[in-house]
Amino acid sequence: MTKIRCDRLLLLLVNLSLLAWSCAGSLPRFTSQNPAAPSEAPEFEGLASYYGDEFVGRQTSSGEIYTHEAFTAAHRSLPLGTKIRVINLENGRSQVVKVNDRGPWKSERILDLSLAAANQLGMIKSGTARVRIEVLP
Repeated sequence: MTKIRCDRLLLLLVNLSLLAWSCAGSLPRFTSQNPAAPSEAPEFEGLASYYGDEFVGRQTSSGEIYTHEAFTAAHRSLPLGTKIRVINLENGRSQVVKVNDRGPWKSERILDLSLAAANQLGMIKSGTARVRIEVLP
């Protein structure tokens, strides 16, 4: 075999190996770039807040434009598009929302909600609430 043919064969084998490796199952990395699957994190509790007016009209991480009227939320690691039930532990009210953004960026909070969702949960006056998040199938 000529050197050029050997180099091309080696390059082909390396590429095929990388392709096979990338298609193989692997353990997930729990970052916002490669979030946890819903089955791995079915329920959380913590502090939620809601988006201020300055976010209206801005693009979310999913590419959607944020609007107060949509029932949406920002979470650090759940996959974008995940449906979750948010339960206000202080008053028992709940609302289903879609994760379409990343955040919140304050470490003590686990969720940022749209104004519509926060209103439905009865947390507008306080600005925050202790919530339970249930990942829906």
